[in-house]
Amino acid sequence: MQIARYLYKCKEYYGIIQSEKIVCLPDLAKNYETNIPSTIEDFIKSETAEEIASRLLEEMTSSELDVFSIPIRKTKLLTPITSPPKILCLGLNYASHVNETKEKRPEQPVVFMKPNTTIIGPNDKIIKRFFVKQLDYEAELAVVVGRQAKDITISEANSYVFGYTILNDVSARDFQFKGSQWTPGKSFDTFAPIGPCITTSKQLSNVNNLGVKTWVNGELRQEGNTRDMIFGVSEIIYHLSRIMTLKPCDIIATGTPSGVGMAMQPQKWLNSGDNVKIEIEGIGILNNTIEER
Repeated sequence: MQIARYLYKCKEYYGIIQSEKIVCLPDLAKNYETNIPSTIEDFIKSETAEEIASRLLEEMTSSELDVFSIPIRKTKLLTPITSPPKILCLGLNYASHVNETKEKRPEQPVVFMKPNTTIIGPNDKIIKRFFVKQLDYEAELAVVVGRQAKDITISEANSYVFGYTILNDVSARDFQFKGSQWTPGKSFDTFAPIGPCITTSKQLSNVNNLGVKTWVNGELRQEGNTRDMIFGVSEIIYHLSRIMTLKPCDIIATGTPSGVGMAMQPQKWLNSGDNVKIEIEGIGILNNTIEER
């Protein structure tokens, strides 16, 4: 199941992607006189909503599909979650990225946070402030937490995952490495494009072998696979939940493979007008363009 937020005729909805259409879940549920959460955040938090949605989709007739769905091309896809409690990010979590940066392989996850003011959706503009000179991209598989988690074992970690999406950990390298903390270079407004949807964990059961690709202006820059992660999703949840309570709708970005602009020779920074396209197998494509202000 792929779930998305979208705008249609100036009104916000959420629903399930079916081929090239989006089925409006609240409207479909109303037709069947069934209760379902009115927002995607409440859908994620619900213990029964996914099961109800699956049943509704199975019972839906072809004529009902026409009534309660809209072609994706007629909508504007929005960021799946507008205001997550936390955006947690891992650095240096792909062996290939550690090698290209010539850093030491971490013994524990390298963790930093982004504020939720960094979030934008598919096809929104990444704003490059005029004083940022070294703007970079990082394609990342992002975990969407489904249940409150504290002191979770590795073996039970997957049951706390609602699903997965794509996050571009946009980074101003000239600010990231000015001091000992990465936060300044990671936290500019618009520096966390997310989308285009959330693929539920039931549909994307094996996240340890997913292709990850990034193109800049059509040039393939990153071509990695999640099997190259140093800490897998279950290990990440285990480590993070020992430190802090994970909440439903928290987003965890799991690191990036090799191919970032900073590590190229010569270095290749993003500039105004550049297009960044990220594709992760089983989720879809996240597209954004740079705009300098």
